[in-house]
Amino acid sequence: MKNLYQEAKNCFLSNDPDKKLQLSLQITGDWEAGSLEWHDGDPPLQLDIPGRLEKPVFVEVKKVKKRGFKSIQQRAALIHALTHIELTAVNLAWDSIYRYRHLPKEYYDDWVKTAKEETHHFYLLRKSLNDMGYDYGDFPVHDELWKMAVTTANDLMARMAIVHRVLEARALDVVPFSVEKFRELGDKDTADSLIIIANDEIGHVNAGARWFRYRCEQEKVDSDKMFFTLMKKYLKSTPKGPFNREARIKAGFSLQEMQELERLDLEYKTQKANAPV
Repeated sequence: MKNLYQEAKNCFLSNDPDKKLQLSLQITGDWEAGSLEWHDGDPPLQLDIPGRLEKPVFVEVKKVKKRGFKSIQQRAALIHALTHIELTAVNLAWDSIYRYRHLPKEYYDDWVKTAKEETHHFYLLRKSLNDMGYDYGDFPVHDELWKMAVTTANDLMARMAIVHRVLEARALDVVPFSVEKFRELGDKDTADSLIIIANDEIGHVNAGARWFRYRCEQEKVDSDKMFFTLMKKYLKSTPKGPFNREARIKAGFSLQEMQELERLDLEYKTQKANAPV
């Protein structure tokens, strides 16, 4: 019987996106069929860089060109950025399976499912990109999401809190706006794809919340307080609003967490408004 962790490692290290995504779907099919061993496996290696091709080119955040809706190129650049995030999310899911061991089967169920959905998201967005006359690799990208995955790699609690409940959760706030803009532009296919992605992301962020709280319970710490402690440790600032409260509650944010996020956002905006010019 094939081993889940070895298969996850193989997918993570695969260079070509097409082969990586084919392998991702193959593994998810094997897992769903119950044909992968997961109780045992070689100890995980410290794998800090997923398999990649020469394109897209990675640059600093400040060097990424402006994305938006005014021109086809700006819209393609936006979709390309989202496509890259989805491929990074595929790597994140398989890394979370390969890296973290001795967890309940439900943990691996969650991240295999996530890998499958993120794979489909890549295909959906790549089609939109192709329809605009571009392909994945045509625009430079930054690597901030993956860098944070490496930074939090040795702490499951931090990985779940920061990568999934802060960085990934941002999609819950911003994607609905993009849906409306593409609808206004008459691009129904892209809008429909973004709706699928937004709905699925609620489940992915919820998985992050579930396993973040699982670890908090194990360590007997208050999850609401720990969430903000970890943000202070790993981030330069807390997330800025407006927040999609309804989606975030569905994704596992507590009312107390939402109230504190909104309080911090209001505090920031008040300080900014009162700052001397």
